[in-house]
Amino acid sequence: MTMPLATVFTDVPDPRIQTKNTKHQLTDILVIATCAVLAGAQTWDAIALYGRTKEAFFRRFLPLPNGIPSHDTFYNVFRALDPDAFATRFGAWMAAACRATGLIPIAIDGKSVRGTKKATATGCLHTVSAWATANRVTLGQVSVPDGSNEIAVMPELLRVLELKGALVTIDAAGCQVENARIIRDREGDYLLTVKGNQPTLLAAVEDVFASACATDFAGVKYDQHATSEKGHGRHDERYVTVIYDPKGIPDVWQGVKAVVQVNRERTVDGKTTHTTHYYLSSYASAAAMMAGVIRGHWGIENPQPDDWRSNNLCEVGGTGYDRTRGPSGAGRVVRPAPRPRRHPMSDNDPVLGPPRR
Repeated sequence: MTMPLATVFTDVPDPRIQTKNTKHQLTDILVIATCAVLAGAQTWDAIALYGRTKEAFFRRFLPLPNGIPSHDTFYNVFRALDPDAFATRFGAWMAAACRATGLIPIAIDGKSVRGTKKATATGCLHTVSAWATANRVTLGQVSVPDGSNEIAVMPELLRVLELKGALVTIDAAGCQVENARIIRDREGDYLLTVKGNQPTLLAAVEDVFASACATDFAGVKYDQHATSEKGHGRHDERYVTVIYDPKGIPDVWQGVKAVVQVNRERTVDGKTTHTTHYYLSSYASAAAMMAGVIRGHWGIENPQPDDWRSNNLCEVGGTGYDRTRGPSGAGRVVRPAPRPRRHPMSDNDPVLGPPRR
């Protein structure tokens, strides 16, 4: 059973100095903000409005000693909040909710949050996120400090995620021995894109397929899957081959059970191109399933309108960010949220329509 949201945030450190002017409990603020953003709120004003609209509901399980916080209170708290503490609790809660669906494909990818590039380079929020592709929800994220990169912070994100029962997909930049080890140590499985940044591994994977082809796959345990799609003036054909228990993969890669080759042939306006991609996996499954997981990884870079993520709150509300913590703190409550469909403009709400109720 998933833990109640009101219980999830009880141990998040309160960044405020407790005085007689501290009128609202931190848990109340976090729960209301999370529910509001999940319902479609995109600004601090909309979060406060949602809280006031649903006050009777929130009073069923929140103390609310002084009613619903103002939009300024929400903004100030999230500006000072430890973003990783919030993300860790929310991610664990959401992962527990997703686990009921069985295997959880999780895509790891970097992103610059929209609306944070307007001030200075240091004010831009760049994050690495974990995206549950089947459930279409962000499970967690970490910010990339100035002067660092995605590779350096990816292990930090993997260590705080609940990975038991998950199949983690990572692009070539994140195809690192440490990441594979962390995923396996946390009882998850990985599907890593293999490219030239890992030349020894790439050569070994290519050799597995070359050797299999040379013998027409005699004595090789494998599976294949093909798809053909037409639309928007193009024709795509994909051929996925999975070889199980491959030989010759360097021992530093923990728990390897399969290698995957994806050959894609795309024809646009009569011109055909061919590409080949390789993957390393600790999870042995049918080629059709692997093909679906690989395609699902693209969802983190190409979210759909109803995905459980949203734009930057301040991009819409224009409230601005604290350059030291504001972008990251606010980003944590933004990223796990759904982007609502566009509603008619409301005279009473400074958002693109009222949040869902």
